[in-house]
Amino acid sequence: MSHLFSTLKIKDIEFKNRIAVSPMCEYSSEDGFANNWHLVHLGSRAVGGAALVITEATAVSPEGRISYGDLGIWKDEHIAKLKEITSFIHEQDAFAGIQLAHAGRKASHEVPWKGNVQIASNQPNGWKALAPSALPFNNKEEAPLEMDKAGIEKVKADFKAAAARTLEAGFDVIEIHAAHGYLIHEFYSPFSNKRTDEYGGTFENRIRLLLEIVESVKEAWPASKPLFVRISSTDWTEGGWTIDDSVELSKILKDKGVDLVDCSSGGNVLAPIPLKPGYQVEFADAIRKTGVLTGAVGLITEAKQAEDIIANGEADMVIIARELLRDPHFPLRAAHELGAETKWPVQYERAKWAK
Repeated sequence: MSHLFSTLKIKDIEFKNRIAVSPMCEYSSEDGFANNWHLVHLGSRAVGGAALVITEATAVSPEGRISYGDLGIWKDEHIAKLKEITSFIHEQDAFAGIQLAHAGRKASHEVPWKGNVQIASNQPNGWKALAPSALPFNNKEEAPLEMDKAGIEKVKADFKAAAARTLEAGFDVIEIHAAHGYLIHEFYSPFSNKRTDEYGGTFENRIRLLLEIVESVKEAWPASKPLFVRISSTDWTEGGWTIDDSVELSKILKDKGVDLVDCSSGGNVLAPIPLKPGYQVEFADAIRKTGVLTGAVGLITEAKQAEDIIANGEADMVIIARELLRDPHFPLRAAHELGAETKWPVQYERAKWAK
């Protein structure tokens, strides 16, 4: 019996296995609209056997995009194509997730294949980035605009409106993006938050925005549907956010109704990260001990590796990124390697490996 291919029930949804497609930015939208690239990219991973397919970071506002090529859900016109995509994912016996995001001070960048540099706010395809404090990510970038109370209220309203559109578009899971140095992470990390009001200073103040966004999303998202949060479990730098902070935050998130914490790390400051296979699994393991479900990420590339993470109780899901770019059918291959039964698309049955 494969642990990786056991079912997992969260709220009213039962996932057929423990493999999810991690959000991966495609930078292929115009004005936030999904298109046929997104349909094929996301749809092919559903065909490949993943239980949950999560969109790339999907901006809740135009100013919340990382780049002008980001996917968006800030207006009703975005819904139709997203609904086509979720319908196809459902036809493949998979569930559809969306990662709702705001880039904060890491907004207004060029797409990666054109350099990934920040575009000045007075240049075409550029705009003024927003942040908890007027501190740029590095000394080569323009300082962001420190958000006032009205700006904070707008962000909360934008997440709520995006959640309502998410429901209309047919998604099954929302993941709030609170990692990788984007806006919410910028608020809870002491490196980027130097505020002196109720959103800065203490741990309780710095996590306030995330908790308020969770509440805003829940106002528009049914209690029967799963709600995930992705966090950066550590800043990897002394004096920053730590795994101990993440454990405390995760206890609170669980109490607030969050079903699963997606345990990534880094991204808010330039820091050396000890990359190795499964280098972030220990964070999922530590946070899981609080009683909340966790997702493990980070250089998970082999079937046996993924199987062991679930079998050892280190996480409840493996949320895979680059390996699913290299091999959209990784779940089908993993089932074969582990001797597990999994459903193949009828169109592909003739290609199944021999017993």
